[in-house]
Amino acid sequence: MRPPIPTRVVPSVQPADLTPRQVAQELRQLIDSGAKLRAVGEAKHDPESLLSRGYTPKHAISLFDTRFYLTNALHNPALRFFVAYVVQGRPSTGHTEIHPRIFYKDLSLVWRCASHMIANDGDFWIGKGDVQTFVRDGYEITECVESTTDLPLEMQTALEAINRKAPPRNNKEALFLVLRNAPGSRTEPYRDFTEPRRRAGMDRRNLIHGGKSIARFTRKNDPTSLRIVPGFEPDFRKGIVETSEGRSAMYGGRLLRFRILSRNRTVQYLFMAGPEHVWIIPPQATTTELSTYGVRTVDVVADEDLFVPGYEYHYFDDDADESEHFSQIPEGFAGEPSERDSDRADASAWLNQIPVIREFRRIVLSGATRP
Repeated sequence: MRPPIPTRVVPSVQPADLTPRQVAQELRQLIDSGAKLRAVGEAKHDPESLLSRGYTPKHAISLFDTRFYLTNALHNPALRFFVAYVVQGRPSTGHTEIHPRIFYKDLSLVWRCASHMIANDGDFWIGKGDVQTFVRDGYEITECVESTTDLPLEMQTALEAINRKAPPRNNKEALFLVLRNAPGSRTEPYRDFTEPRRRAGMDRRNLIHGGKSIARFTRKNDPTSLRIVPGFEPDFRKGIVETSEGRSAMYGGRLLRFRILSRNRTVQYLFMAGPEHVWIIPPQATTTELSTYGVRTVDVVADEDLFVPGYEYHYFDDDADESEHFSQIPEGFAGEPSERDSDRADASAWLNQIPVIREFRRIVLSGATRP
């Protein structure tokens, strides 16, 4: 029987101390030594054309047994992203593979790996990873589990540092070259994304809390009703692994990030704190297995309403048809629209009543605990 996936708590990684030329040479040497470059987008018939088109990596990051090579930041009207080359395997065995991927910055300010995309007939949508299907009001509904595309918390700071290295260059073709362009009806990812997750989940020893939710709200639309399974609460006094600092125009300037372990050290959280907002990125396991998409193969299940960002989608137009109204903020808690994005509203009224966020503000932001 295959052993369970190892777990490890490690400091956040940093970009390799290499020049852009050295990074590009390192990737080229892997290819020249027999590593297979596997593309799934329009570049699949000639993957090395990505390099000749200018998508040469400038930065490198290593985490566990995976090496990441990244271009400088790129952007289009909808997305800030890198072309990333995910390398797994050992060159000495002759089984090294290099997978071009798109790493992008979500509006919650977490870096993710796109699973695929839909770009047809005027539509544009980035695939949000695995899906779950359930019945609501007699209808079968399929929803994306967006956190399945979150890149490891241990490399979020490094990605943000690389993002600030150079102004992003406008680019419209990279997504088509790297990502599968799926039919408009396909929200679920392809097998190369789901299969590693399925294999990991087949062994119950890999499952966090047996695959059950570690946090839930016991009353609908009541932020004070949050219950976290004992042991899985963030350890604000002894579990702060690291802090880092950045800036966000949407959130009004300085932005602090706190990576915090659970009391039982099984999962880790990322708390984001701006001048006025605090929100939580979905927690991750401390498992060390990453897929070729660079994401963990083991999930942490929890109520998604715990992870509403400070500003979240909330589109209500009195002049529009009711069917066009859309909100990801619990009903009755949407505040004023963001000054930088009118389709997003302030979710502070919901977030500030959640007990674990109140505790974070009291213990960590008050300075009672020094990271």
